[in-house]
Amino acid sequence: MQTHPNPVRSDASTAPQTEAVQVTPRVNSAVLMQGRKELEIEHGGKIYRLRVTQLNKLILTA
Repeated sequence: MQTHPNPVRSDASTAPQTEAVQVTPRVNSAVLMQGRKELEIEHGGKIYRLRVTQLNKLILTA
């Protein structure tokens, strides 16, 4: 996340406002699955299964 500090202003009501822009990371499913149809993900002490369906959709189950 990139943020820019606000410059010192004498009149904040007329100065432009800056906002921090967050970019959501993206992972290609082919890289994640590495040719497999199923993988396990450990999160919060639980195991989840990520599977590729026959219609090439992803399904996550606990």
